[in-house]
Amino acid sequence: MKNMEAFKEASIFFYTEICYNDSKEIARYRGVPGEEPGLMKRNCLITAGVLAVAAAIAFVLQQFVTTDTHVPLLFVLAVLFVSRFTDGYAYGIAASMAAVIGVNYVFTYPYFAINFTLTGYPLTFVVMLAVSVSVSALTTQTRQQEEIRLEAEKEKMRGNLLRAVSHDIRTPLTSIVGSASGILDNREVLSEEKMLELVEDIRDEAQWLIRIVENLLSVTRINGENAHIHTDDEIVEEIVGSAVMKFQIRFPERRVEVIMPTEFVMVPMDGILIEQVIVNLLENSALHGKTADLIQIVVETEPGRLILAVEDNGAGIREDVLPVLFEGSLKSGEGEEYDCGRNMGIGLSVCMSIVKAHKGNMTAKNREEGGARVAFWLPMEEEENNGY
Repeated sequence: MKNMEAFKEASIFFYTEICYNDSKEIARYRGVPGEEPGLMKRNCLITAGVLAVAAAIAFVLQQFVTTDTHVPLLFVLAVLFVSRFTDGYAYGIAASMAAVIGVNYVFTYPYFAINFTLTGYPLTFVVMLAVSVSVSALTTQTRQQEEIRLEAEKEKMRGNLLRAVSHDIRTPLTSIVGSASGILDNREVLSEEKMLELVEDIRDEAQWLIRIVENLLSVTRINGENAHIHTDDEIVEEIVGSAVMKFQIRFPERRVEVIMPTEFVMVPMDGILIEQVIVNLLENSALHGKTADLIQIVVETEPGRLILAVEDNGAGIREDVLPVLFEGSLKSGEGEEYDCGRNMGIGLSVCMSIVKAHKGNMTAKNREEGGARVAFWLPMEEEENNGY
């Protein structure tokens, strides 16, 4: 009973100390007047919970050992967990301060009295506090570096996107203006057949602009601030079927075969975005496969992931282009066949961004029997914090 009362007292002490210190420190760390109440409550509960568990373990071990040398180590481990699972420096620092004072107060003789004069304890607690603060700082710095890296990747993709868009939009707009001007300026001398040809050119160019905008919207959905991918369990066969229908509206003469697993497959994904990826890959095969007359969609499952590949029997991809195919940075002369010509545009870099936002990846290679194979995989189970 006495131990239980001491445990309750220690838990209340830890929670009060942490939240009081953190309410002052967190604003300084984040550079804002305050913190979201929900986030602060979550971090305080995590901190108090971890320290309470450490205290409970210490109380249990106290019944079986005659020394208390294990207690500081337990609380250093607890501070490590606090630093790992909370946001910012403040919670780890507050936890280390609470642990230093609490261990001395609760677990060090004379019990329930502050006494830093005992031999060896001042140095032990100073080292413990220094280690805790250092780990908390390093953990936060690692998170900040990861955020900077992700932001740099986003900026790189935005730059590639702007370069691709500036190239791709100019050509169809020029063609539309030229065709429309030709009809308006020469309508009295143009034959009906020629006028229909110009109108068809305008329609084709407008459809291409629509596809460019769809790609831009896809990137906006995964690349805006605070944006994230919302996934639902989708039937893979339905997503593939819808993509094939859209593709064959534009390319009715192309033969498409779909090879699916015999079992029913559902995968967490944003169905609209993944459908966009499949349509882009099909169009790339049709437009850049040159001699391709058959396109296959091959869907396979492996432990923990789904693999979807688009294969064709065309001319394949130049070997020097393969390593940078998904970067969206090919120059006009070297990549017009693949990623910078007006027919493919930003397709592959957008596809890669969408797949990576789903925690998957993409690959491309030439088939031994001829043609190209572009594949991507998605995790079969939804991951925590699935977003960019």
